[in-house]
Amino acid sequence: MAAEKLALAKAITESLRTAMENDPKVIVMGEDVGKLGGVFRVTDGLQKDFGERRVIDTPLAESGIVGTAIGLALRGYRPVVEIQFDGFVFPAYDQIVTQLAKMHARALGKIKLPVVVRIPYGGGIGAVEHHSESPEALFAHVAGLKVVSPSNASDAYWMMQQAIQSDDPVIFFEPKRRYWDRAEVERESIPGPLHKARVVREGTDVSLVAYGPMVKTCLEAAEAAAAEGKSVEVVDLRSMSPIDFDTVQATTEKTGRLVVVHEAPVFLGTGAEIAARITERSFYHLEAPVLRVGGYHVPYPPARLEDEYLPGLDRVLDAVDRSLAY
Repeated sequence: MAAEKLALAKAITESLRTAMENDPKVIVMGEDVGKLGGVFRVTDGLQKDFGERRVIDTPLAESGIVGTAIGLALRGYRPVVEIQFDGFVFPAYDQIVTQLAKMHARALGKIKLPVVVRIPYGGGIGAVEHHSESPEALFAHVAGLKVVSPSNASDAYWMMQQAIQSDDPVIFFEPKRRYWDRAEVERESIPGPLHKARVVREGTDVSLVAYGPMVKTCLEAAEAAAAEGKSVEVVDLRSMSPIDFDTVQATTEKTGRLVVVHEAPVFLGTGAEIAARITERSFYHLEAPVLRVGGYHVPYPPARLEDEYLPGLDRVLDAVDRSLAY
């Protein structure tokens, strides 16, 4: 099958369809995922094609959705559950961190829980309160969970396939403001392991590491920096748990400078762990401290102020300049 250009949301739809065609044990659950096709239409058409027993409209009860998925996984199914918005995941947090993440270890490896929890996350769409959170660090902190986020349609397609095939629970964060960005998707060419970071732009002066929605921003920043004679390398982390520290270390030692960028607050965020680990691993290669760019340590603001909150081109370029100034 030739490559085709798909929006990121459509790539996830097609990935779910492929997984359901290949394995009758794959089921989709969530609020409005059936007849409506999901609030972002990611599951559009799946219930019509696979029926109400495999694409299930659930009650508005996130704890019940995840709890039911755990029970189904124990009976051999591979549930893919949708949390409608990032800020709605917290009623299910107890099920995810005390049951989904722990049951494999609790059973000494005898039980597997192949559950994928899909969470549209991040800002940039002008949404109301509780609809623009970035809670990935809360889940990455929990042993027993895998946490990933695609930045483009090709990764969205293949990472969803790999997440569904995983015998471990996967929290799959989908960058909602990139849902409509289009890219070539080759359905017969796996781009790489699920938790492997990828260098998406080569550079020599400073490295930018990002994931999900901020990868595009970092690529734009690298392009702008190039116009000023600065060579910026960009790495798409792709996975927040586990983190591919080897790739991050390699790019840091190549350029001598590292800036980590994410939408989530900088305080105790993913960038903090990366900064600490790379400082330990690559101390004698660093020409400047590892810098972090992210959201502020405040509740996500109203939509009219989100452009002030979200890290954009100027804040990333400022961090690049500060790193190069050392």
